[in-house]
Amino acid sequence: MRVGIDFDNTIASYDEPMHRWALERGLISAAVPKNKQLIRDATRALEDGESKWRALQVFCYGPGMPHARPMAGVKEFLAACKVRGLPVWIVSHKTEDANFGEPNVKLREAALRWLGAEGFLDSAAFGIGRKRIFFEDTRQAKIERIRALELTHFIDDLEETFLEESFPPAVTQILLSAQPSGNGRGGWRSFASWSEIQRGLFGS
Repeated sequence: MRVGIDFDNTIASYDEPMHRWALERGLISAAVPKNKQLIRDATRALEDGESKWRALQVFCYGPGMPHARPMAGVKEFLAACKVRGLPVWIVSHKTEDANFGEPNVKLREAALRWLGAEGFLDSAAFGIGRKRIFFEDTRQAKIERIRALELTHFIDDLEETFLEESFPPAVTQILLSAQPSGNGRGGWRSFASWSEIQRGLFGS
């Protein structure tokens, strides 16, 4: 087993800080739940909503990155992989610089600093070496990296990754979603949490 994991909203959670910043900017009402997809949908529904949403994303993934939190259970999953001797890679669609708004926002640097601060790089229990972290400029490049690394399993929060025609059919698709979806449109297994993924792959 060779496991690949997406980064944004799969390892790093932005739900709470994104909700706070969207409220401060008047993009959502307090009734919108602290959920990235619901915040995105509400923001996009505004006039010029796509631009407002992209600006919020750039802030969250750049200057606001220190406020992100590890997804519940992700460290325990990585520790379970390490105990079993299973190699893990992070493979993410993330450009070097923000492609909207301020051009000097360094998205990859912010992500690496966060991974280091949260112990993902050097923890003896669950750390991932820097050489096993790949940020790609496009979704297609991300998929090509998944193929080149010969991963057997890939975990992502976006169905769109698995719906790409170029996604390797031999790779087991695992969708992390708080609102698990059926497999009507794709071949993934859907789980609501990291603890469910861990049980699904390794048992109790």
